[in-house]
Amino acid sequence: MATGLFEQFVTLFVVVDPIGTVPVFVAVTAGVEPSLRRRVAFRAFLIALGVLAFFLVAGQFLIEGLGISLPAFQIAGGLILFLFALTMIFGESKPDRELAEADRSAEAMSKAVFPLAVPSIASPGAMLAVVLLTENNVFSVAEQAVTAGVLVVVLLIALLAMLAAGPILRLIQESGAAIVSRVMGMILAAVAVDNIIAAVFVVIAEGPV
Repeated sequence: MATGLFEQFVTLFVVVDPIGTVPVFVAVTAGVEPSLRRRVAFRAFLIALGVLAFFLVAGQFLIEGLGISLPAFQIAGGLILFLFALTMIFGESKPDRELAEADRSAEAMSKAVFPLAVPSIASPGAMLAVVLLTENNVFSVAEQAVTAGVLVVVLLIALLAMLAAGPILRLIQESGAAIVSRVMGMILAAVAVDNIIAAVFVVIAEGPV
């Protein structure tokens, strides 16, 4: 059981990627007040938890019914993240934009849904992983409940990582946040392309679904 728990934790940690969520969080919350930044983090956590809980309970029926493959999910998620990364690199400076809209909390809170909660935290890979780790024909209800607990732990780690980004933003100030936003955009673009390439290689190795 201990080995199984560790393997589940590693699998979910990799697909959720709490550390990789920090660049997205830094970009979408640069220039906003600390209290709003915390609200964005908690909202993203709750939304991601809800999405992944849905896939944990009903994902198997949904995916089997639609015939969706993991590579298709990965490519779609990678394309979405890549497009967002381009806005981070070439778009208007995040701090300038957010400071101009600091009183419009709805704008910042909406970014907790996209791209922060989905697809950054609740990524296509994470959705498929929770389905595979809770397959009804393989795992009992008790085992699925344990997997759900592991998932919550991983998401809490992602929440703590986002909250820790706040002191960093306060330290580097507005100009530093603008630079970090573009650097993180490059990193996010590379991660997105890597996901797409990995999915393409799976399709080449296994053949089209």
